[in-house]
Amino acid sequence: MIVTPRFVFLHLHKSGGTFVNAGLMQHIAGARQLGYHLPRSMLPAQYAALPLLGLVRNPWSYYVSWYSFQRSRPRPNALFQALSNGGALDFAGTIRNMLNLERDTALLDRVLAALPAAYINQGLNLPSVALAPIRGSGLGFYSFLYRYLYGPDVTAVRLARMEQLRVEVPPLLESAGEPVTSALRDYMSTAPALNTSEHAPHRQLYDAELAQLVAERDRLVIERHGYSF
Repeated sequence: MIVTPRFVFLHLHKSGGTFVNAGLMQHIAGARQLGYHLPRSMLPAQYAALPLLGLVRNPWSYYVSWYSFQRSRPRPNALFQALSNGGALDFAGTIRNMLNLERDTALLDRVLAALPAAYINQGLNLPSVALAPIRGSGLGFYSFLYRYLYGPDVTAVRLARMEQLRVEVPPLLESAGEPVTSALRDYMSTAPALNTSEHAPHRQLYDAELAQLVAERDRLVIERHGYSF
């Protein structure tokens, strides 16, 4: 998370946060980073009254980005290794496991055993104790992260959509009382994207069954933010 004198920015995984973090750290006086991908529940009490800002992404797009990024890494993370059966499964098989993690007891136990026991402030930074409540939640992985990061009362967090972040983030900052300088506005408009991966448009990678599974498991995010396949 990024703490500034006027607001707190919470960084949801693979949702444009790296790009926004960099802009805030470069162009807002007094901005500082506290941990990495830490949830709202870990915000120090002295900042609790500040406005909370964040980003959200189309879940269908999130799963493609996550899979493509991990598949391209020389050493994919422990979550990917467990869900993909050591890289043996393709996109559909891996993401189906990810979407069914909340109800597949044996798979979830293997994933939890592979994750770190505490926060490590790098990568996904999701220890086993933080992921364990997904069990029986009925949520897809992205919707679980969304609720975990922003808290159960997500309406208290002001969100911009990743797909329109260059346009939506400046007024989001202004809504929290942060003047958007010309330098920050220029960064948001022209700086290259960060932490990206190469992949086909997400619609090309889903069959009808898997697309419907995302619609069911990630209904929380899809309906709240008006996303569609």
